[in-house]
Amino acid sequence: MTDDSSPTTLDDGWREVHLGRLLGHAMRLFDARVLALMAHDVEVPLALSNLAARSQVSAAHIHITRHLAIGGSRLTDLAEAAGMSKQSMGALVDQCEAWGLVRREPDPRDARARLVCFTPVGHAWLDAFRRAVARAEAEFRDSVGADVAAVVALGLEAYAQS
Repeated sequence: MTDDSSPTTLDDGWREVHLGRLLGHAMRLFDARVLALMAHDVEVPLALSNLAARSQVSAAHIHITRHLAIGGSRLTDLAEAAGMSKQSMGALVDQCEAWGLVRREPDPRDARARLVCFTPVGHAWLDAFRRAVARAEAEFRDSVGADVAAVVALGLEAYAQS
């Protein structure tokens, strides 16, 4: 039996508006907008554009786009940067490799290791990602105003570095 007068049952609205939830929701909205823009980018290879338009490319795939170093990354480093398990990142890399976005190559610094690297198609995808992010950021600025957008960006940057 619960006490109906406990603070938790009297004021439960905080769970809907706390900073973590708002940040998570904003990130999901932003990533969804980026994917929608990429789905309609005429410079994205048609097969990838079709995958994005049919929601086959998800925000999880954005982790590879967001975190893969231009010169390539080891799977463990890529997973760590994205905050994912090595197994989950491995499955994403497998899928992206099947789509022609990335390939695995020998690591010149360690013969036992492999690097995940963008293919030429992957570089086209990365360029589309850059354009989509810039447009989504511009839409955000238009929506909330330049001053608010600047404060949000500065605040998030400061918070992320703390």
